[in-house]
Amino acid sequence: MDRFKMIFQYFQSNSESVMNGICGLLALASVKMYTTFEFSCPCLHQYNMAYGLGIMFIPAFALFLCGLILNRQSLVMLEEWKRPLGHRKKDLAIIRYMCSSIIQRAMVAPVVWIIVALLDGKCLICAFSSSVDPEKFVGFDNISTLQVQQLLAKVPCKDDELMRNNTSRKAVSRYLRCWSQALGWSILLILIIAAFLARWLRPCFNQTTLLQARHWSNYIDIEQKIFEETCCEHSRLFAHKCILHFFKSMRQEIQLHSFNLPKEGEGAEEEEDLLHGITDQDQVNKLLKMWYYEKPPLDVS
Repeated sequence: MDRFKMIFQYFQSNSESVMNGICGLLALASVKMYTTFEFSCPCLHQYNMAYGLGIMFIPAFALFLCGLILNRQSLVMLEEWKRPLGHRKKDLAIIRYMCSSIIQRAMVAPVVWIIVALLDGKCLICAFSSSVDPEKFVGFDNISTLQVQQLLAKVPCKDDELMRNNTSRKAVSRYLRCWSQALGWSILLILIIAAFLARWLRPCFNQTTLLQARHWSNYIDIEQKIFEETCCEHSRLFAHKCILHFFKSMRQEIQLHSFNLPKEGEGAEEEEDLLHGITDQDQVNKLLKMWYYEKPPLDVS
């Protein structure tokens, strides 16, 4: 039990490192899911684009939501944004900093999914095979427009009888795969350049606001953790007191059933140490309501 408590305390004290690890695991999971996913384009002009773009963006959106759900600070940020003003003012710079940090971490896995899909090329070939210009490729002459669209829609299906040995299919597929890979590498290069500039140009700007936002965002997160721990401790003590009070009130009935009871003086001092504080449910609700609506100002002088 002590070992689990130590692990839990480590996670609480190193929440940022833990979140970075979770984002990395989500990114690796996205790559693994894509490599094990069986891509099956419908090869129909009406559904190719919806299927190809859906496979590219819907799992990415789901991974983005998973990143938001797994990040504890997203709930803390929403609570800070929606809480009443009370005795403590709200700083929008802190909320913006927390929102930026949350979105950056949540975007890692979806971006990895999209880049892997673009470098693989199957999604883009399926989505845009019907949209290429047939005049750029041989093999589509003397064919009606409807037949051309049907043939182009079957480009992703190399096992189809009409396109199995068709050289035009290979040319269109190679053309779209080149565009897909070029787009994937371009996005990756842009992200690397943006990360490089953000890291190396940050010291050129005023660091005071950034340090303040980071400090108070950490404070809000730690305050919420300590408040939850304190609530758990008070709940345990309050439940302990209610149970002992119940058994005290049932003393006569228990004696009638011949149960052995401790003497009156035994454990009295220990009970006085443990059974202190709030003694009524309405008091508990009132204090919790005061904490939510009237948080004290950050001044302990």
